[in-house]
Amino acid sequence: MIRIILADDHPVVREGLRAMLSAEPDLDVVADASNGPRAEALAAELRPDIVLMDLRMPGGGGVESIVRMSEAGLPCRVIVLTTYETDRDILRAVEAGAAGYLLKDLPRGQLAEAIRRAARGETVLAPSVAARLVDQLRVKPERPRLSSRETAVLRLVAEGCTNAEIGRRLFIGESTVKTHLLRIFGKLDVDDRTAAVTHAMRHGLLDP
Repeated sequence: MIRIILADDHPVVREGLRAMLSAEPDLDVVADASNGPRAEALAAELRPDIVLMDLRMPGGGGVESIVRMSEAGLPCRVIVLTTYETDRDILRAVEAGAAGYLLKDLPRGQLAEAIRRAARGETVLAPSVAARLVDQLRVKPERPRLSSRETAVLRLVAEGCTNAEIGRRLFIGESTVKTHLLRIFGKLDVDDRTAAVTHAMRHGLLDP
């Protein structure tokens, strides 16, 4: 038997889920909770295989509860069952350690099978959720942006100018040049002038 705890703040939803899952011969709903902290306490006491958890509940729950159960070393696997499928919610739940992310419009048979798969150690995702995660992985990091003055400073660095020479050519003080360089290093995530020039050329911020 796969032992399950239900966590949802709506009693009707909990009753409906209990009735649906109890119709499956290998699934046993051992307890239910109206919020995350209560689900955590029940999971620590009953040691279920699966916790089926709503994402947003008054009194706490969702991602925070997933993190706490993981940190406590509880053996249960948590499946998020929610109506929300925003990118932020999905990523936070997966990063917290959720074994699955499903939507409440899932048919009974598919929900039961997802629970069985999660109990076997698989990750279960609604198709739309899986597509969103793939899209997130495809997003390219935004190219760093340098101000016109920072670009001018870096261009002179690429020409081999010293800070003093850059200051004279741009009519700014040497300390101001150093300040611009520090900002450039921070934006490009580099530690020195050579790396800054190389990074900028590689990413099209400076002409070769």
